[in-house]
Amino acid sequence: MTTDVLVVGGGLGGVAAALAALENGARVVLSEEYAWLGGQLTSQAVPLDEHSWIEQFGATARYRRLRDGIRDHYRTYYPLTAEARAERALNPGNGLVSRICSEPAVGAAVLEAMLAPHRSSGRLLVLQPAVPISAVVQDDAVRSVTLRLTDQGRDVVVTSTYVVDGTELGDLLPLTGAEHVTGFESREQTGEPSAPEQPQPENQQAFSWCFVIDHLDGEDHTIDPPQDYEHWRSRQPDYWNAPMISLTGPDPRTLETTTRTFTPHAPPPATVADQGKDPGDRELWTFRRILDRTNFTPGAMPSDVVLVNWPMIDHVDGTLVDVEPAVAREHLAAARRQSLSMLYWLQTEAPRPDGGRGYPGLRLRGDLTRGPDGLAMAPYIRESRRLLTVGTVTENDLSIEVKGHGRPFTTADSVGVGMYRIDLHPSSGGDNYLDIASSPFEIPLGIIVPRRLTNLLAAGKNAGTTHITNGAFRLHPVEWNIGEAAGTLAAFCLRHGLTPHAVHATPTHLADYQAVLTDDGVELHWPDVVGY
Repeated sequence: MTTDVLVVGGGLGGVAAALAALENGARVVLSEEYAWLGGQLTSQAVPLDEHSWIEQFGATARYRRLRDGIRDHYRTYYPLTAEARAERALNPGNGLVSRICSEPAVGAAVLEAMLAPHRSSGRLLVLQPAVPISAVVQDDAVRSVTLRLTDQGRDVVVTSTYVVDGTELGDLLPLTGAEHVTGFESREQTGEPSAPEQPQPENQQAFSWCFVIDHLDGEDHTIDPPQDYEHWRSRQPDYWNAPMISLTGPDPRTLETTTRTFTPHAPPPATVADQGKDPGDRELWTFRRILDRTNFTPGAMPSDVVLVNWPMIDHVDGTLVDVEPAVAREHLAAARRQSLSMLYWLQTEAPRPDGGRGYPGLRLRGDLTRGPDGLAMAPYIRESRRLLTVGTVTENDLSIEVKGHGRPFTTADSVGVGMYRIDLHPSSGGDNYLDIASSPFEIPLGIIVPRRLTNLLAAGKNAGTTHITNGAFRLHPVEWNIGEAAGTLAAFCLRHGLTPHAVHATPTHLADYQAVLTDDGVELHWPDVVGY
């Protein structure tokens, strides 16, 4: 089949790219490996992770449609209390990681609703479940991509003028021969003070297999222990200072050993989520709670519902990039057993305030995630292959310590804005957390455009950051903004007969493209306010 824009990978960046291209007049084919579109928000089950000012500024208009749609879904279909229904900034879970902690299926439903008119018009075709298996490249342009429909065992060849990589691991980069990097670059390569002396391509952030639980008093929902439970129960990296399967471990920001609490049905916090002031992870029940039963009419919800995406399930024993398929499958299976071990420990060994051990009433809610073993549909990915692009964002651009101030990083080729601390999780190379206070930033067009290939664009964690700055760019609103910029760029180039490189290199073309972004509700600059 033939289309204007092929978006491979339907995570948040991929969906945003498809939506932006469609709303700017292009025809789109979108592929996705899993049953839900939305990636880290849906199939990976992680609620929106955002900056402190998200309710006022610092996001695109389309991203706000997603956020508003999630809130409206609860107002329309759920038995909210009158107080919760009237809350403009409704947080269904009252979790402390985000102003909108919600169920993965709700995010999937809202994304489908946003795409529905384009499906109906025939201008959007979604191939699902599908994965890329090969590509044809000629004269530095991707001519076609072959997708395997995994439920049917047949292949579809898609010819497209522009190709957007929205996969979680940058799957198109090796298939197209695009120059890219993996893992940790060296200090010589990037000039970053926190980089190692030598490159470490196999040293990558942990991935996690998340899951959802609730708690029913007086009931026993204890699972069978994984066959290697004792292995996970005793697993203790040198820097952890405790077994990983416990409530004790390093504080991500200070690296001091700390013990968290876990209290089923802990009351709603007194403050709203604001990670700029409090990471919110001391009480794990409220950290990523995605349904707070007090938001609903009495009796409607027998329990709060909580997402487990905690340090204890970070899988550091192997990576998923550039390994044999059998090895990747074993790493994935091991990550699932690690997560199930954490659940079994909570059910049988976690210390209780009354001096007892274990919470057998904890129930695994695989019905809300629809994934293997009752876990999320897909692993939560923090780090991808990264495209070598015409521009790069380094630690020197974002670090407050390096810059000497917290004012936003600015760039003439801005295609949006983002903000998050540089937050790197423990890695396959044995690194502890790396947490660097960083400033708000503008997203350069240069990190979306490859150095060589003329029609391939990045739409997520595969953009031109470094291993270090990926830690600030990998969260939901930034991935969405990068995807939106890529989809808009593809449609702009189609309309005007230009290439992405020409848009980036020519001030008049760049200004015209940025005007389209602005008209579409993309914020290109942070407002001039006090408090960054």
